[in-house]
Amino acid sequence: QVQLVESGGGLVQPGGSLRLSCAASRIIFTMGWYRQAPGKQRELVAKITSIGTTNYADSVKGRFTISRDNAKNTVFLQMNSLKPEDTAVYYCNAGSVLYSPGEYWGQGTQVTVSS
Repeated sequence: QVQLVESGGGLVQPGGSLRLSCAASRIIFTMGWYRQAPGKQRELVAKITSIGTTNYADSVKGRFTISRDNAKNTVFLQMNSLKPEDTAVYYCNAGSVLYSPGEYWGQGTQVTVSS
């Protein structure tokens, strides 16, 4: 079993930045983020493996950067140039595959982009 603890959500104006963090209770191959906006399905934001291979949603490429600190079992999501359509609950996800959701989920953190 893996526990995931998220931090870093909040309210930001359009064009602003936020940084999300997620710490896992043990090392795991793939960590990343999904998001779910009201009335929409949960979707991939970005994922990264322990060897640095990444997978980004097209909607965030060039604006968001995912990274991880393997020594601390922590993944980070730097979100720049935020748009109102980025508003969602962001869920940390971890598992064994890069191109599908992993089996472990965090509780979610709200990101709201609004003026």
